[in-house]
Amino acid sequence: MNKFPSIAVIGGGNMANALVSGWLNQGCPASQIHIIELSDTLRAQWLARGVSVAPAVDHQLTHRDVWVYAVKPQQMREVVLATKPFLKSDTLIISIAAGISIDSLSTWLGSGSQAYRHIVRCMPNTPALVGAGVTGMAAPATLTTEERHIATNLLGAVGEAVWVDSDQSIDAVTALSGSGPAYVFLFIESLIQGAVELGLTPDQAKKLALATLAGSTKLAQESADSPDILRQKVTSKGGTTAAALDVFKAQQFTETIKLAMRAADTRAAELSKEFGN
Repeated sequence: MNKFPSIAVIGGGNMANALVSGWLNQGCPASQIHIIELSDTLRAQWLARGVSVAPAVDHQLTHRDVWVYAVKPQQMREVVLATKPFLKSDTLIISIAAGISIDSLSTWLGSGSQAYRHIVRCMPNTPALVGAGVTGMAAPATLTTEERHIATNLLGAVGEAVWVDSDQSIDAVTALSGSGPAYVFLFIESLIQGAVELGLTPDQAKKLALATLAGSTKLAQESADSPDILRQKVTSKGGTTAAALDVFKAQQFTETIKLAMRAADTRAAELSKEFGN
């Protein structure tokens, strides 16, 4: 039995590509996926993969059990209102737009004073492109167990899926795992640049940096020790690692990371005010 519902994805960019690739790899028939995308180039690429496409919202939405909004926050209200005429009473809505709250989506999709409640707000990240993503998800208490299962299955197709309690928690997820790959890529860039300045070739530096991060992450995942303990095990008193960590401490590395995450969390809240209700 096919475990996938029929799906419409509104917005056919990078994150849509990651999600759809995961679904297809997990056995979802291409015929069950409909993409709405403005770009002629992207529509041609989607057609080549066997899914149906359209340049604007169309009647196909009525026949899809799940809608995934994969557009930018500033586009969300306009897009949601354009799709609303095709909404069924039990369509499951999944939004991956940063900063757009469940309350905003509920109001936009609702009727009069009746808010729409079949909504999952989530924040995936770009490692989903290689099946190694992680997605934070939040929903109203009224979401059914079956709907939660469907959302977990769809987002879990491109990595891990983690349920959190609220919109505010999704903003924190955005600051950690949503924006986090950029922090990691910056760290990789810095490692490579530092190694080149110390005499390694760019190719050597890149291989060593990537293998170091991959191995360290794998060790942190599989070890019973906390990251704190693992760090201590690498650090010999008076050794090279201690010398490097002393510089990080002097430059307030940990506080800088926390400040950056707070800035991302604050910006997510600002987006909600700018483009929400």
